[in-house]
Amino acid sequence: MNQKNGKVFLVGSGPGDPELLTLKADRLIKSADVMVCDQLPGKEILESIPESVEKIDAGKSAGNHKLSQNEINQVLVNKAREGKTVVRLKGGDPYIFGRGGEEVEELVKEGINFEVIPGITSAIAVPACAGIPLTHRDHASMVTFITGHEDPTKNESSLDWESLSNFEGTIVILMGVKRLKQNAQQLIKHGKNPKTPVAIIENGTHSDQRVTVGTIESIADIAEDRGVKPPAITVIGDVVKLRNKLGFND
Repeated sequence: MNQKNGKVFLVGSGPGDPELLTLKADRLIKSADVMVCDQLPGKEILESIPESVEKIDAGKSAGNHKLSQNEINQVLVNKAREGKTVVRLKGGDPYIFGRGGEEVEELVKEGINFEVIPGITSAIAVPACAGIPLTHRDHASMVTFITGHEDPTKNESSLDWESLSNFEGTIVILMGVKRLKQNAQQLIKHGKNPKTPVAIIENGTHSDQRVTVGTIESIADIAEDRGVKPPAITVIGDVVKLRNKLGFND
């Protein structure tokens, strides 16, 4: 690595609640020269960034990418080459559907020093805060995480819907609101019980967190009626039934 360069930190900010931010993440946010950030870290965390830090908005939402992934990669490289301490601030964990691996590949290729700071992934934290244990000895001994928003340039989906439909554990879908109906249809088509419980958790760990519950066959209509919007986590499996038992009301 070229020691004349600065350093890039890929920092996971957790699911949004500022009290779930790690101590190391908090220290780096306060000591960075440059902050390249998404919107997912949440308002409170973004507002904690010191005024002296150069802020670059790399937020992405459906159909609205302020910077392409290639442009983000180049910003990280260029700012590090200026000798800056660069924080790439991401929601959740950088390596869980956060494109952190792609960014690190570019940094390695360009000889830029880097460090990855893990964050509490929303895939685990959000269901927990909504009263849903992803594993339970009586209901699920396995859990799998999938993306609901694959690369649109791919010729076909990499998701094995037949295996997912036969999966006896809990399925957690990140970024799946837009394709909720299609995903439900795929599961039913490949043999998943239509009555399998589903929960969608919007704005998980935030004060305006909202949970919508249904079944695979009904959840798309219920979500439409309730105006469910991203960011949201979808949980599929019998563990959803534990919400009421654990004292969480819909």
